[in-house]
Amino acid sequence: MPVSVDRARLQRLLARETAAGIARNPRSQAAYQRADHLFGRVPMTWMNKNAGGFPLYLDSARGARVTDIDGHEYVDFCLGDTGAMAGHSPEAVADAVEQRYRVRGGATAMLPTEDAEWVGAELSRRFGLPRWSFSLTATDANRWAIRLARAVTGRPKILVNSYSYHGSVDESLIVVGPDGRGASRPGNVGAPCDVTLTSRVAEFNDLDGLERELSHGDVAAVLMEPALTNIGIVLPEPGYLDGVRELTRRHGTLLINDETHTLSAGPGGATAAYGLTPDILTVGKAIGGGIPAGGYGLSADLSDRLLGRADLDLVDMGGVGGTLAGNALSVAAMRATLEHVLTDQAFAAMGALSERFEAGVAEGIAKHGLPWSVTRLGARTEYRFADAAPRNGTESAACSDPELEDYLHLFMANRGILMTPFHNMALMCPATTETDVDAHTALFTEALAELAS
Repeated sequence: MPVSVDRARLQRLLARETAAGIARNPRSQAAYQRADHLFGRVPMTWMNKNAGGFPLYLDSARGARVTDIDGHEYVDFCLGDTGAMAGHSPEAVADAVEQRYRVRGGATAMLPTEDAEWVGAELSRRFGLPRWSFSLTATDANRWAIRLARAVTGRPKILVNSYSYHGSVDESLIVVGPDGRGASRPGNVGAPCDVTLTSRVAEFNDLDGLERELSHGDVAAVLMEPALTNIGIVLPEPGYLDGVRELTRRHGTLLINDETHTLSAGPGGATAAYGLTPDILTVGKAIGGGIPAGGYGLSADLSDRLLGRADLDLVDMGGVGGTLAGNALSVAAMRATLEHVLTDQAFAAMGALSERFEAGVAEGIAKHGLPWSVTRLGARTEYRFADAAPRNGTESAACSDPELEDYLHLFMANRGILMTPFHNMALMCPATTETDVDAHTALFTEALAELAS
């Protein structure tokens, strides 16, 4: 029979690992304490989402390895929360960046480069959408996709899935509340208005809920991840994604697939893996090999409709870009990443490693009779404190256990393995090895044994 975790024992173990982390990382702790001129003491507040009271400070990184300023080397399964899914500083990307920036010069000149057409063609091959425009982040790509959807449909609202992840897009920060109605996501910062004025929400894997919301006739687009990720991996149930496409078409609503994290499903993300046909697709992070980059793809019909609208200023003040979007440096990095690093062959190897990781975790869970589960999406695997695995975002949020996560993350970090700080996600990159995966399996089993003792 499954057994629950002894909370008193968990607290003792967490205190032990916290103390060990402090003793092990004096330079990181001191650097954090000196950071008086940074808001929250970090250059970006997400970096505070770390167990142990302070973040580890980066010294160097290469491939699937990170070294901190205290001299400790780690097997990195976080990989910049997908931003470094190509591995840290892959040689082909480093060479392309140096060539563009140092040898030829001109990181940004408000002039296109021939690399951009190559990248657009490759993204079309992978995802099936024929027209592309670039950004610096997936968040920006989502914002611009939303603007285009509203412009072409004349409708005001965007629908998202409860607890889905689309960056800091205001319209996406809505969840299904206890009464079944849309509500602002807990912790939302500085919302410009009540989120229900701009957005609708339905649970992932709930076609009835989606149809109910679309029936109001005011939704310009459904913005969704083909599988939930940042709240913990939630996979689509059979028929769900086909049902979403049928309902959006029936109700005259555009479909936007956000593949920023679900790119782990394969070289064409979940869109190619599941045979999906969105009207717009957004992607970012990994496609630049660690250099800021993102983009959105449009169907031919939607592209023609938008470009045929003389009333839309798509070039100047009403344009959907930014001064640095599509700059020569980020486009060169995208080309090198897609051409030489995150190749079809690399994804096949990464997926096989993720299967090995999944099997090791499942064996450990079964051995200790824990009521947990493990879910995989291509090169991404995650273990959850629930069995069966959650089927929507609200269920996924409810099975969070910050104390248990902190223990597992600190246990791993204190022994040379980095997981994604805010959940139990492990991502494979082209430089990850079977030895790396097996090291995690051994430590995971050891951590569970201590919990069960």
